[in-house]
Amino acid sequence: MNNYYNPMQSRVDSLMQQKAMIEQQLQSLQQMNVPNININNIPSNPTPSNFDFNGKWVDGEEQARNVANNNLPLILFDNNNPVFYMKNMDGAFKKFKFEEIKEEKEQITDGLNGILADVESGKLEISDKYEDIHSFVEATLIDRIGDPGKKLHTGRSRNDQVALDMKLFTRDEIHEIDAQVKELLEVILHVMEENVETYMPGFTHLQKAQPITLAHHMGAYFEMFRRDHERLQDIAKRMNTCPLGSGALAGTTYPLDREYTAELLGFDGPTLNSMDGVSDRDYLLELLSALSIIMMHLSRFCEEVIIWNSNEYQFVEIDDAYSTGSSIMPQKKNPDIAELVRGKTGRVYAALMSMLTTMKGIPLAYNKDMQEDKELTFDAIDTVKGCLALFNGMLSTMHFKKDRMENSAKNGFTNATDAADYLVGKGVPFRDAHGIVGRLVLYCIDKGISLDDMKLEEYKAISPVFEDDIYDAISMKTCVEKRNTIGAPGRDAMKKVIAINDTYLANLK
Repeated sequence: MNNYYNPMQSRVDSLMQQKAMIEQQLQSLQQMNVPNININNIPSNPTPSNFDFNGKWVDGEEQARNVANNNLPLILFDNNNPVFYMKNMDGAFKKFKFEEIKEEKEQITDGLNGILADVESGKLEISDKYEDIHSFVEATLIDRIGDPGKKLHTGRSRNDQVALDMKLFTRDEIHEIDAQVKELLEVILHVMEENVETYMPGFTHLQKAQPITLAHHMGAYFEMFRRDHERLQDIAKRMNTCPLGSGALAGTTYPLDREYTAELLGFDGPTLNSMDGVSDRDYLLELLSALSIIMMHLSRFCEEVIIWNSNEYQFVEIDDAYSTGSSIMPQKKNPDIAELVRGKTGRVYAALMSMLTTMKGIPLAYNKDMQEDKELTFDAIDTVKGCLALFNGMLSTMHFKKDRMENSAKNGFTNATDAADYLVGKGVPFRDAHGIVGRLVLYCIDKGISLDDMKLEEYKAISPVFEDDIYDAISMKTCVEKRNTIGAPGRDAMKKVIAINDTYLANLK
């Protein structure tokens, strides 16, 4: 994607979308209360006996005109000739031959397919001499197939075409991003499964607080990204209405079957207000909001990776493919990808704020300001997809230094709370226990040791209540394993959560 939006390059995909639109127009020339007419299923000479049309049949054009005088709009089939008659909402009466329509349909669809193939192969360049992609496609089609190409724009406006194309594009991109989020969830779950007994410090205020496991820490991010997945699913469902047929803002005089159009294009149904259909962009705001939250979660995760990669922590070793050395300091290994993902978060935030600002003062219906939605959305989508791909690769190849993590938890006195609980269990009042453990920590800091390294005599010198069982009480394993309520880091609790997460991912496939 170019850094600057060129309206001539909105999406080559729109060519195929226009093909579907043309097929719809040919197939849906019918009265609103008449069942769908599939032109491919109409015999060469339809009669009531060989073609199930639950509408009006007439004998000749004169009778058709007489019937049409009292009806608006109307589709009539001729009993004696392979033709049908249509009266538009504006009162225009027209006669159509089936073979001519089928032939024109094939010319148009073949022409659009040819344009698409030539654009994709590079044989045809999208020219900037046309106002936009729609004008380019229509003019090229007319050049190639002649007059039938002039029917391409029947019943449509660029306003509803743009709205449709943007929805189709966004819907596809949501599915792609969601697939990457699912991949990230799988990577995180794998790390959880492998590290149920990998002990590390848990933090509050960037201070070591209590011992947890790497599985527990990763589980927090699993929950975050699971909610991201669900937000994307919600957006995809809520936006899945078809704006085509809205026209410029007030619909069309042609009796188009918008329900059938929506079905052909994979939507749940048509938009129910034509003004909203052409001017709605709140689904993009929802998407940009969801993408911003994804980036926020990635940024938080990256910040921790950066900290863990530092000399002070050394919790992880990042694969060379996702890090670089310093140009002048050979001892350094820089977490480049983590830093870049963290930095690009602001870029996605900016797209959301810019879109909100653009849309806040736009009256109904369509206004040119709304063209700004594309550059912002395209860039944000590309940014998030790139960041997810890189982060997935970095996390899946990252080496966790388990011994270093456990020692950090010990030396950070994360088991101090458990030492206080030990004393309370021996009958010492909590406030007194709190003071005793405070003295223990000060003693360890002075000696440069952990609570686990203290001798029993040293414990007893501070409080005679301590016995040999203090070592088991403050071990990392005990501190973690006795916390087994659902959501806690204990082994049994984590196994239950991992099983739930595994089932969740299995149901997504």
